[in-house]
Amino acid sequence: MCLAVSLFPVMNAAVKYLSTDYSITQIVWARYAGHFVYMVIAFLPRYGRRLFYSVKPGIQAMRSLLAFGSTTIYFTALGFISLPMAAAISFVSPFFVTAMAGPVLGENVGWRRWLAVAVGFGGALIIIRPGAEAFHWAMLLPVMSAFCYGLYQLLTRKISAADTPETTILYTAFVGLAVISLFAPFDWRWPTMDATGAWDILLFLSLGFFGGFGHYCVVKALQFGPAVVIAPFTYGQLVGATLFGFMLFGDFPDLWVWVGAALIVGSGIFITWRENRIRQRAAPAD
Repeated sequence: MCLAVSLFPVMNAAVKYLSTDYSITQIVWARYAGHFVYMVIAFLPRYGRRLFYSVKPGIQAMRSLLAFGSTTIYFTALGFISLPMAAAISFVSPFFVTAMAGPVLGENVGWRRWLAVAVGFGGALIIIRPGAEAFHWAMLLPVMSAFCYGLYQLLTRKISAADTPETTILYTAFVGLAVISLFAPFDWRWPTMDATGAWDILLFLSLGFFGGFGHYCVVKALQFGPAVVIAPFTYGQLVGATLFGFMLFGDFPDLWVWVGAALIVGSGIFITWRENRIRQRAAPAD
């Protein structure tokens, strides 16, 4: 998961850069087309036709649509708000994971973790500040993206025992590519034939690499660890988002973003600690 969160800020920085000249539809298409091609190149030689076979294709399709929705909503937000702000708000995703772990995975969530979830969402409200002068409607988009991503993580955990991570990540790419290909031809702009256009093409090609292998790392992480333990590691994205946001776009989080992010991260750490204690108590004695 740490490797995944080091790849995602690079992709998001490229998306924000490209969004000034290209449509979100085109950017999302490039992200999923590259994702699909890179995954086939990486895993087809080893798995052959088995790579395309899923024991539970219905769940695979559902989780892939959730991933597609999360990506599209988040990319849209990056066109309006800064990288660190979008990352900080999206950190509510682990709280959605905790809240839905019971009905989806059958995991018991006690009152202490529910309290941590409430504190974490309070941190998100501090960042968003509804009604304040600094509020922008696009600040709500990372919350919607986080909800989709939380469900995506839970279904990924649910499917991990049935399908290989390689098949799972290929489905993510295929479903997303199939959906966005229906709309991309109607909102397309070719890069210019100069140095700037060449740089844009390189960034388009990089989206699928960073996004695809980043999500592959997420799938592998969820294969080996409970969702409520793995999910809080997404907080590491704030470091990369702040770094790229400041260096490339001159954006730096204000005090309220840091305060809200601290509450969110602190709540997530508590959830992780609490989950570990529960697992230790449930483990049989040696």
